[in-house]
Amino acid sequence: MSIAVSVAKAGLVRGRSELRHTFTNFQDLWGYVFPAGILLVVMLLQRGATVGPTGFSLGATTLPGAIGMSIAFSGLMSVAAQLITEREDGTLLRNKAIPHGMTGYMIGKIVLTIGMSVVSLLLLLIPGMIIFDGVQMGIAGAVTLVWVFVLGMAATMPIGAVIGSLFSNPTSMGFVMLPMMGLIGISGIFYPIGKFPEWLQGIAEVFPIYWLGLGMRSSMLPDSLASVEIGQSWRHLETFGVLGAWAVLGLVLAPIVLRRMARRESGSAVASRRERAISRRG
Repeated sequence: MSIAVSVAKAGLVRGRSELRHTFTNFQDLWGYVFPAGILLVVMLLQRGATVGPTGFSLGATTLPGAIGMSIAFSGLMSVAAQLITEREDGTLLRNKAIPHGMTGYMIGKIVLTIGMSVVSLLLLLIPGMIIFDGVQMGIAGAVTLVWVFVLGMAATMPIGAVIGSLFSNPTSMGFVMLPMMGLIGISGIFYPIGKFPEWLQGIAEVFPIYWLGLGMRSSMLPDSLASVEIGQSWRHLETFGVLGAWAVLGLVLAPIVLRRMARRESGSAVASRRERAISRRG
């Protein structure tokens, strides 16, 4: 067995093991169920409102956008939070000491994050399609959902790894959450942004969250709903292009930043972070 195959196999085993662990940990299960429940309640409250002149339920329109948002959160925030936490507790340093350990570690995180994202997606998709009339998904819609999901993961996970490499303790995540919430607000997750000022639309179109929401809406909603989107179109080609560009950018930057972070890991650095963590909790 070649080294590459052995490392990949170790990473897959690690990822499956961590994913199984999340299903036996109450805190992790709550992290799956609670956000999905809150989003479904919000969408139920929106069910009586309609989207512009279409007469279509705003709650049903929000469902695919919320799924796109959950993919972005999993790829960006989950990967970043895991890296920061495991830098602090010494997990990264232990993997660094193993030949090809960092490669296997990252493969495991990819498996874990994709698995978590699929669970989060299904927790919204299955009850949402039961609750909301008009949400539909044929073969073409299912294909669209799959390629948007895969490309969305590829676009967000490497950037999440870069973010996690730049911060050294979990409290720093607040600096990431604030702009993230701002982007969600302008990305059409809870209401179409076709009436927003053009400069605000332009900002939203730079980042993956808008395109993930748009791609998911195109997979689940009637074609008539494209009339309230920018350009009155689902813009599949642009969705593929922007998410693909973020994926390429992340795959170029992430290995460079991760190697630099790994070189800086040492026993003294871990000990220092542990002392700061203890002082925060104390």
